[in-house]
Amino acid sequence: MLPRLPIVLALTVPLACALAAPLALDACKGDDGGAATDAGAVADSCAILFGNPNAQTGLGPDQCQPQCSCGGALFVPPVYSAAFIESLVDDWQLATPYPPLTSNPYDAPAPPDDPEATVCAVLPNPPAGQGPRTYTLVTYASSEAASAAGASITHFGHCGVCSTLANLAVYMRENDLTAPVRACGLAPTSADGGNADVACLEQLGFDLPCAQAWAYDTDNTRSVCLDVCLANVSAPYNVEGGALNPCLQCDEDQSGPVFKGVAGRTRRNSGLPNAICRPCAQVQPLVHDY
Repeated sequence: MLPRLPIVLALTVPLACALAAPLALDACKGDDGGAATDAGAVADSCAILFGNPNAQTGLGPDQCQPQCSCGGALFVPPVYSAAFIESLVDDWQLATPYPPLTSNPYDAPAPPDDPEATVCAVLPNPPAGQGPRTYTLVTYASSEAASAAGASITHFGHCGVCSTLANLAVYMRENDLTAPVRACGLAPTSADGGNADVACLEQLGFDLPCAQAWAYDTDNTRSVCLDVCLANVSAPYNVEGGALNPCLQCDEDQSGPVFKGVAGRTRRNSGLPNAICRPCAQVQPLVHDY
């Protein structure tokens, strides 16, 4: 079996630098309307990437931090407790679960990007006695529309098979998904002929449709990025200067758009730092509270 390729979730969405640009312009002016002397410091803050680096990242805390202050807009996501993460699994249940994927999404073109303001939100159903509270995932045209409906934003962009709160719990719990996902790719074929990769991904906590989305992403990356990924199998996630290593960049370019279309949720559009560091302009500032 071929070695498992490093996987990266791909989504390019506007964040702190883009959203805060008008505010940052005002913040960088002096009392007389001229440029303030700390403009260089603002530029320096935009050079620091967003993430939670580990030994495989290739960057230190001076280059990558779990916060964004680009443009003067500070976003510091909380460290979600184990109890909160477990509550996403135990206390909530999607009213109508997504069905399993029945075909390879990479056989069709990637869907178009969402309108910029699109959000996926959790709309709770009325409490119904004992047991987890049920909810519906709804794609709204804007944050304002979601709030008006009484829904809580769970990520930016449309809802997909990985948008559930149970899948969010996996994203929160695992700072570095690359290693366990790679290990799942090396799982032997089961005796009944089932997809061992998908079964292993389910053991990480993903539900079946989300695990399938990850497995299809991996298979496509292995197909189109094999040579470059074999050459960079031990490379740090981020190279000098902060760019992705060539394998992760190939995955992002070749597999990311379809994954984004099917999965809906990524760590970047959910405001979650992880071991792969990203420019703040690609991260959505979001705090989860359900």
